[in-house]
Order: sequence, then structure tokens, then C-alpha cells
Amino acid sequence: MSFAYTTQRILEIVGDDAEFSGEYIGEIAGIASLAEAMAGDLSFLGNPKYRDAVASSAASVLLLPRDYTETPKAGQLQIKLDNPSYALALLCRDMERSLQPLPAPGVHPTAFIDVDAIVSPAASIGPFCCIGKGAVVGAAVLEAHVCVGKYANVGDESHLFSQVVIGDYCVIGERNRLHPGCVIGSDGYGYEFIDGAHQRVPQIGNVVTEADVDVGANTAIDRARFGSTVIGAGTKIDNLVQIAHNVRIGKHCLIIGQSGISGSTELGNGVVLAGQAGVAGHLKIGDGAMIAGGAGVPHSLEPNAKVRGPTGEPMMLYNRIMVLQRRLPDLFKRFDKLEKSVESLPECGTIE
Repeated sequence: MSFAYTTQRILEIVGDDAEFSGEYIGEIAGIASLAEAMAGDLSFLGNPKYRDAVASSAASVLLLPRDYTETPKAGQLQIKLDNPSYALALLCRDMERSLQPLPAPGVHPTAFIDVDAIVSPAASIGPFCCIGKGAVVGAAVLEAHVCVGKYANVGDESHLFSQVVIGDYCVIGERNRLHPGCVIGSDGYGYEFIDGAHQRVPQIGNVVTEADVDVGANTAIDRARFGSTVIGAGTKIDNLVQIAHNVRIGKHCLIIGQSGISGSTELGNGVVLAGQAGVAGHLKIGDGAMIAGGAGVPHSLEPNAKVRGPTGEPMMLYNRIMVLQRRLPDLFKRFDKLEKSVESLPECGTIE
């Protein structure tokens, strides 16, 4: 991948309110970390712990926080902004459009589209896609081997990467990004044990994702037993996540890799579920709650709660417990020593 950006173009992208000092005449042809950057590269300071690395960086252009006061080297341009990391994201977004341009509208000759499906002329339908009876596809991009089920709906400007499956009757909102191998609308996991066997409970609902939802690779979101499993607008779901039937996730939540949410649980807005965390079923997780990586949550949480550990304890309490656990070996040694001291004391006579 190759690109070339003038400093003027960089300033146009990151914003007119940026402050800058120093000068670099030339183009930027690479992006690298502070330590690895060379002349002609752009780098940034997004984490304060790397602040000391700025002075020794060989990058020609540096995106820095406004409070950075060190002077640039000769031939080096410092661009100071409120959020250097987001400024870099804006720059990369512009690069992405040129490095990975969207395919032109049209239908690949190997794709199958049912005669009763409706596909926008602005859509791009890739090789070996399958669009079922009654499905509606807006001005979206469907890469190779995408399957859209019967009467499903895919919103405008959504991007479905290769081998995505959209189940029957499911609704994908506008500007969704569904990464390779994710499955929207697989059966909810429902069985009744009758006469010595597990009898399948039909799952006749659907999944609805609202606008600007991202779903990571190989994530599964199950259709509802009845009604809808709902993913709120702006929510971002990582790879390898399991979301069960009838779950309702609020707006702008972050669901991190290998986490799981059991059936009929409701997450409020702005909830963060960190990696490998699990939430039991039929719970309510309040707005702004944060669940730490590897935590298990067996009970509902109030808004803005912060929990850790296998039983979802308040974060500060769990931190104290962990500190005390580390002291247990020493405490046991002290207890053993104390016990032996007590046993060695002479027995006292009976007081008349």
C-alpha cells in the first residue's frame, strides 16, 4: 500500500483549529509509531506514557496534544490538537477511501437474486451472493458469498463483508459494517426437556440492528424466540461475541471480543462489556455500566455500576479482595506461628 500526503492536505483533514510549529517540506508516505518512524513518516502521541519518546522520534510530522511544549527538530512539523488519536483516525479514514475503494454498483454474474427481491441499482452485489425471496437491499455493498435471507432488509450504505449471513426477516440498519463470517439471525438456543429428550423450541422472531452498528468477524446474534433481538444505534460489537435471543442492547455500547450475553437481558445505553465477560439471562444492565474483562454478572446492575470478578462484585470491593488474597500465604504463616506459640504455653490451673 502506498500513499503520499502533503502537509497542507493533512491540515485540511485534521481540522482548521490545529496549532502547528516547525516546518516540513515534502510528502508523508508512511505512518509509524514514535520509536519506529523515519524521515517521511507521520506519527502521533495518543498515550501519555509514550510522551518521552516524542523528542527522539525521527518522524517528519507529529500529531500531538495541545499541552506538548517541546520544540520540534529541524525539518519536523508538530501539529497540536485536542485529540491526536482521533485526528489520526480521520487521516486513516481518508486513506482508506483511496487504498480500499468501494466497488462500483452492479451485480456480479455469479450472484443469485430471487425474482421477488428488491435490490437498489446503487448496490454492489459481489460474487456468489444469494438474496432471498422478498428481501430488500438498499444502496449497500455485499462482498463475495454474502447470504441475505427471505424478507430480510439491508439498509443504505451498509457494508457486508465476505461470508456474512443475514437470516430471514432480519433488519440491518443504515451504515452498518458487518465483518467476515458474522451471522445475524441464527436460531436462539431454546429447548424443552420432554419425555426424556430435548425438544427444540422454534425461534420465530428476528434481529434488528439500528444505524451505525459494527459487528465483528464470526460473531453470532440470535433471532428472538418471538419479537426482536435489538442492537441499538452506534453500538460496536467485536469479534467472536455471542448475543442470545431476545437480548436488547442500547445505543453506543461497546461489546468486546469473546463476551456473551444470555437471553432476554437488556443493556442500557453506553454500556461497556469487556473481553470474555458474561452476562446471565433476564437481567437489566443500567446505562453507562462497565463490566470488566472475564467478569461474570449474575444479577442486574444499576446505571454507571463498575464490576469485576466471577460474581460481578463492585470494582473497588473486588480490588480490595484481590489485594487481601495476595496476603493470604503470609497470613497463614503468621497464623501457624501464632497457633504453635499458643500450644506451647503452660496450662493454667483451675481457679477455685
